[in-house]
Amino acid sequence: MRDTGKHTETLQVATPSDREIAMTRVFDAPRRLVFDAWTKPELLRRWLGVRAGWTMVVCEVDLKVGGAYRYVWRGPGGDMGMGGVFREIVRPERIVSTEVFDDPWYEGEAVDTLVMVERDGKTTVTTTVRYASQQVRDAVIASGMSTGVAQSYDVLSELLAKGG
Repeated sequence: MRDTGKHTETLQVATPSDREIAMTRVFDAPRRLVFDAWTKPELLRRWLGVRAGWTMVVCEVDLKVGGAYRYVWRGPGGDMGMGGVFREIVRPERIVSTEVFDDPWYEGEAVDTLVMVERDGKTTVTTTVRYASQQVRDAVIASGMSTGVAQSYDVLSELLAKGG
């Protein structure tokens, strides 16, 4: 993606390859704060997957290569859990991890690459998710996943505006 210098505080979604979804948003906060919000359970619980009727009841992060994470949300229809393993960590700019849901709604394991770039006190976050196939990627797009991500990022933006 080419940086045009114009940034909006909305989620941009692209498909850079037949198996990937890339989601980008600019946050008005330094990268170290955004990285903390992505990696510290006490902050993750306040924004990740947070929407009406849903709360995060489990948030475990062993932030090291080979370490695992686990999230469980409780909502009107019951619990939804997921987890994965950290493959690469470059503080505070890059995290690569796997992603698998307890009750898989898509085939295979996804690989998430999170990249954070700071410029003039703002941090551009791009998460690229690589799926097992184009069919899986297309099903995820059709699920409306980007709406949930956008809502979570809105909550994160508010959290960062308050200083964490």
